[in-house]
Amino acid sequence: MSDAIPAGKTAFTAYAPTRWEMMTTNRNFLGFWFMLPAAAFLILFLVYPLGLGVWLSFTDTKIGTPGSFVGLENYEWIIGDSKFQTAVFNTLFYTFVASVIKFAVGLYLALLLNNNLPFKAFIRAIILIPFIVPTVLSAIAFWWIFDPQFSVISWSLRKFGWISGNIDFLGDPWNARFSVIFANVWRGVPFIAITLLAGLQTVSPSLYEAATLDGANKWQLFRFVTYPILTPIIAVVMTFSVLFTFTDFQLIKVLTNGGPAGSTELMATMSYNTAILGGRIGEGAAISTAMIPFLLAAIMISWFGLQKRKWQQGSDND
Repeated sequence: MSDAIPAGKTAFTAYAPTRWEMMTTNRNFLGFWFMLPAAAFLILFLVYPLGLGVWLSFTDTKIGTPGSFVGLENYEWIIGDSKFQTAVFNTLFYTFVASVIKFAVGLYLALLLNNNLPFKAFIRAIILIPFIVPTVLSAIAFWWIFDPQFSVISWSLRKFGWISGNIDFLGDPWNARFSVIFANVWRGVPFIAITLLAGLQTVSPSLYEAATLDGANKWQLFRFVTYPILTPIIAVVMTFSVLFTFTDFQLIKVLTNGGPAGSTELMATMSYNTAILGGRIGEGAAISTAMIPFLLAAIMISWFGLQKRKWQQGSDND
């Protein structure tokens, strides 16, 4: 194999690789090439639709007409619209209550499944069922459970003599709100429980043994051993839970379609009803864009929560 010297170079001149050779051999550039397909996919299916939606929110576009730039007119309309204000309240209430209950129940199940229970693998598989069942099928099932005439809940309570008539689950505003929250909790608990269980199984048993020798009770074991170690996992899983709950659409659309009288109308369903069913693309895009600050706030809370735990990065400071 000959060691040819490029033209214009001497034996004592160091060979400088070309830019293309650097790009194909440098580890950082190789990482860039491997990430490029995923980046293109995200730009095409995430960044572009998001940017287009933000642009449409500043126009009066309707189905069949391109529309023109109207500035902040759509945002002025939604801020003063009582239906939008109700949708914001419903979304925040729905997200907060459902997320808190899902975290409490999910953490309890994770702690329970972390013990040596008989048939633990089978129980974990059963718990996952609500999460893997398609959302629409879950919503249809709950639609029958909450049916005003054939509800199994009302039938059971009547048999026990606790009520005299059927409960109007989806016809009363507050009953409807708590009914959709119950359905969302049933569907979302498995995700939190299994994720926290995976985190619990990374905790070294020696930490519990040392704390027990120091006289710690069960609450102190959780407070000073389990919870600090689970903090980053809790921050991440609750961020995803809040995002999924805040943008929930299918469950509400199938169960109540925002009714009765808009009492379960969320920002996501209102955006769809305004833009697609109502034909007012610009106004619907403005409602969708108005969701972004709330989602960014949830992400930033999680981010700062992770940054506060400096010990995770090798520091001794909390």
